[in-house]
Amino acid sequence: MTPLYYVISFVLVGFHNVFGDLFGPTSGLAWVLSIIGLTLVVRAALIPLFVKQIKSSRNMQLIQPKVRELQKKYGHDRERLAQETMKLYKDSGTNPFASCLPILLQMPIFLALFRILDQAARNPETKRGLMTPELNEQLSAAVFAGGKISDTFLNADGVEVRVLAAVLVLAMTATTFLTQRQLMSKNMPADALSGPYAQQQKMLLYVLPVVFAVGGIAFPVGVLFYWTTSNLWTMAQQFYVIRNNPAPGTPAFKAKEDRDRAKAAKKGIAIEPEVTEAPVVTEVKPPRQQPQRQTKAQRNQKKKR
Repeated sequence: MTPLYYVISFVLVGFHNVFGDLFGPTSGLAWVLSIIGLTLVVRAALIPLFVKQIKSSRNMQLIQPKVRELQKKYGHDRERLAQETMKLYKDSGTNPFASCLPILLQMPIFLALFRILDQAARNPETKRGLMTPELNEQLSAAVFAGGKISDTFLNADGVEVRVLAAVLVLAMTATTFLTQRQLMSKNMPADALSGPYAQQQKMLLYVLPVVFAVGGIAFPVGVLFYWTTSNLWTMAQQFYVIRNNPAPGTPAFKAKEDRDRAKAAKKGIAIEPEVTEAPVVTEVKPPRQQPQRQTKAQRNQKKKR
């Protein structure tokens, strides 16, 4: 974790040098804005992975009917089913694990920030990364909205910290739920709302917020600011992608078509529905039958007649 401590503390201290000059080096607002700045840098760096996540999630939705067909066809043979499913993933360019990459890569960063804040509160004299004892003291004593940002809901001394932590935990939980619900309600086709993948998404819809709510009471306030800001970024980013590049056959796709028609109507451009030519039906003639070959006796008998 040492290299990660240096990277995280470098970004954190860099923002603190800017906001500390504006609001004071011991100001809680300066440290909160520094943590938010760190979050934005991390999420901006993860944009390429987020694009892969969106593409993979969309492909997973679109191939669900084919997955169900494979399950019906090879349900009795688990090995063959697994082989055919992986082949389908490969042919469609789908990585079922890509949707987990952004959150998995954030976990070490999340843990590093947690330890930096915890170290500042418990052992400020110990240097971790670029966090000197002086910076640790400033971070440990920083107060925002009446509560120290290095305290947690569980070990808080005052009511202010508990209220602040509770508000952030609720915000973190709500943004997690709304982000997942936004994906399911707007950018999933109707035929993808059933089956194992849909059940997995529905389970995550309710399980993840509970996990964050339970674990959030043990996180320092500064970490809660990081995770809530990250969730808001995810929700806004997902909203932009769903609105401008929705998956075909979804409510978001239909809404985009309606908006495009409304914009075209305002400009006086008539958008005609796509007309498909009727298929040309050609008369199918029965195959020509070859005359049966007659025997010599049959030919002689025909001549006598």
